[in-house]
Amino acid sequence: MIRIEPRAVDAQCARRLANEGIHPALARIYAARGIRQSQELDDAVTGLIPPDRLLGTDEAAIMLADAIEAGSRMLIVADYDCDGATACAVGVRGLRAMGATVDYLVPNRFEYGYGLTPAIVELAAARQPELIITVDNGIASVDGVAAAQMLGIGVLVTDHHLPGDELPEADVIVNPNQPGCTFPSKALAGVGVMFYTLLALRAELRERGAFADGKGPNLADLLDLVALGTVADVVPLDRNNRILVSQGLARMRAGRMCAGVKALFAAAGREPSRASTFDMGFGLGPRLNAAGRLADMHLGIECLVSDDMAHALNIAQELDRLNRERRSIEGEMQEDALLSLESFTPGEHASICLFESDWHQGVIGIVAGRIKERFHRPTIAFAPGDDGQIKGSGRSIPGLHLRDALDLVSKQMPDLILKFGGHAMAAGLTIREEDFERFKASFDAVVTALIDPADLTRRIETDGALESGYMTLEMARQLEQSIWGQGFPAPVFDDVFTVENQRLLKDKHLKLALRKGNARFDAIFFNHAEPAPATVRAAYRLSINEYNGVSSVQLMLEHLEPA
Repeated sequence: MIRIEPRAVDAQCARRLANEGIHPALARIYAARGIRQSQELDDAVTGLIPPDRLLGTDEAAIMLADAIEAGSRMLIVADYDCDGATACAVGVRGLRAMGATVDYLVPNRFEYGYGLTPAIVELAAARQPELIITVDNGIASVDGVAAAQMLGIGVLVTDHHLPGDELPEADVIVNPNQPGCTFPSKALAGVGVMFYTLLALRAELRERGAFADGKGPNLADLLDLVALGTVADVVPLDRNNRILVSQGLARMRAGRMCAGVKALFAAAGREPSRASTFDMGFGLGPRLNAAGRLADMHLGIECLVSDDMAHALNIAQELDRLNRERRSIEGEMQEDALLSLESFTPGEHASICLFESDWHQGVIGIVAGRIKERFHRPTIAFAPGDDGQIKGSGRSIPGLHLRDALDLVSKQMPDLILKFGGHAMAAGLTIREEDFERFKASFDAVVTALIDPADLTRRIETDGALESGYMTLEMARQLEQSIWGQGFPAPVFDDVFTVENQRLLKDKHLKLALRKGNARFDAIFFNHAEPAPATVRAAYRLSINEYNGVSSVQLMLEHLEPA
């Protein structure tokens, strides 16, 4: 069951935005996303929240500045996803530009799991660092931080994940979601937290007169990486994050990006001069993530820290190969999942839990996301771990905070979940294989209790009808170049069309010619083979089709139903 729901629009706000110079169609779209004044769309870096408002940045800046002055060895311990890789690259590049002696370590997810564990500290200690800096992890690493301090190694935690009941006793913690932090944006990605830490460090070093020119490095050079990690981690694009992403995109479009990002564009077959959030989320991000999913994220980080274009291109090609392999594995796992769900009745369950003994740990999160999209149920997919354990990766739907749901399961049955963590929409956990069915039942009971039954019906929120006069290449380009993402979704429109003709492409994509009044539009519905009725109500995105050097408007269909 799918329901099309036009977004509510504050007509007064829309008129105000239009009067302030915003295109009328965009004014309506922005008003529906809570924008009240055009200045909220200003993407100048001066609009960023100051670093000193992020708890811990002042202390982190002093700690790092002291370490640089002392020539101390620093080691960044990174997470193995795109956010972790970009955060690590931002840390390495930024710290080295300010005179630090810094290296990095990223754990192999299959050998060491997630976070700064005691085993990772033991691995790190072989490098003889005097300071460990975590990026995109560490807020739950109570034992790992204690192990580091037992060895006399200082620890700076930079993270954005929600903390557990106990904080690690690190020297300094920078995390907008830690208790007592009043930073207005709780949506910073891990790469954003590291970037803010560097801003504070540069200010501290300026105060100490550390730079010959009095200014130090231009940290805006890192914004291509900040934008990539922020979009790929699917954090809400509040105003602060939109500024970071917009600034990074502007640098990409102008050709001012690091060699690794340029190489990833080439490997993805995308044009940097037209870079969009879609490119980062579906082109570059998956290729970086493939390294962490199937091999070792060291490969992805090396691509991002290299200044040698030829070297970066070679790595990007390997990342592209890994991504193709990932897609193949994912396809097989998805077939397994759908086969096991042939008798699944959505009305009888509020959630889905899946486990197969031959599934790949690195791909279960993607499979969970695909199944969640298909059935509109919070979904957790499990794969085998070590010592009789299985590891799960979950994806949620609007209306259910996944980490909070797992927290409640853990409180109700303290022996069931061995460890867990994550966000509202994505989380990971470990349980014993023998407890899978018990967890499946417990999780479904908790989801049933927490979620509003109405949220179990998939809703496609739209921006209503788009006037035919606005269904143009110019409008499609404006939408393509705008900043969209989690919490600030790309526009979806809906309207009634007459189907003039239709055919199947590659036996699985529906290609249509639609008419609205006197206007005719090409449309495509990917992975949808069922024929359309003569008159349809369609939810669609306005896009650009490039063919033989000719650009034309194309409607990307999200849903069709009889009108």
